[in-house]
Amino acid sequence: MSTETTDTPERNLGTQPLDAIIIEHALGNHDLVAVCAEPLTHKAVQRARKGRRLTTHMKRRIAEALNKAVTLQGKTLERELQVSDLFTY
Repeated sequence: MSTETTDTPERNLGTQPLDAIIIEHALGNHDLVAVCAEPLTHKAVQRARKGRRLTTHMKRRIAEALNKAVTLQGKTLERELQVSDLFTY
């Protein structure tokens, strides 16, 4: 038997900055799901927090939902959070 290496990308990339921001603002996964105008599931938010690879579109969707959720709490951000602020990949 031979062991072959595959060139598949790593799926689990560790806890993302998104997780710390959600905790910092005392939000939960449901808060993002509730305010998102587009379809977003609790499972997708959890996967994003844990560092599972998401599509670019899904990352954008989560960033928009997070910005909206923070704003609805009455907090103001210095600037709107971008995908690059939330994900390390």
